[in-house]
Amino acid sequence: MPLKYADASRNLQDRFDTRRLADRLAEVKVHHEFTDADRHFIQAQDMFFLATVDQQGQPTCSYKGGNPGFVTILDQSTLAFPNYDGNGMFLSMGNVTETGRIGLLFVDFERQRRMRVDGVAELVFEHDVIEKYPECQFVVLVRATAIYPNCPRYVHQYKLVEHSPFVPKSGVATPTPEWKRSDWARDVLAARDPATDRS
Repeated sequence: MPLKYADASRNLQDRFDTRRLADRLAEVKVHHEFTDADRHFIQAQDMFFLATVDQQGQPTCSYKGGNPGFVTILDQSTLAFPNYDGNGMFLSMGNVTETGRIGLLFVDFERQRRMRVDGVAELVFEHDVIEKYPECQFVVLVRATAIYPNCPRYVHQYKLVEHSPFVPKSGVATPTPEWKRSDWARDVLAARDPATDRS
């Protein structure tokens, strides 16, 4: 299905005389199946930004990080990413459960490139791809409805210093974040949280 511009977007396009450009971009850049180049770009990334919305229209945006390859392209229009232990609020994942509407923004700060994937998502607790992700709680499957690059001109260039040691790895004990040892958090952690181990 083609990218549909909202009336408000159209009004701004008309105000700034960009309707023709917007239509051309939708025609030549927006697609609905992952190309080989899309697959290579996405599976090389170690982070992305995730936008979701609940049934009342309340949005939230979160950061998702992992080791390169933590987002998996499953087929021409579906990708998967893991949900690891977090702060337990499940704001984004609750939104996915309620509305399924999702937007992912991948940014390669070193090469100054970015790509958007809009789609419909679901939480999946049993799937073959889960085995790829040690300690993940579940995976999110996203059926892409629009895949498109964004102009990179305002992407600042950064260099990676190191990957987070908190990303789970097979055969390696995942460290406990210090905030889970704080007085305000210790007594309300989930019963199975590794941080509750007093041994």
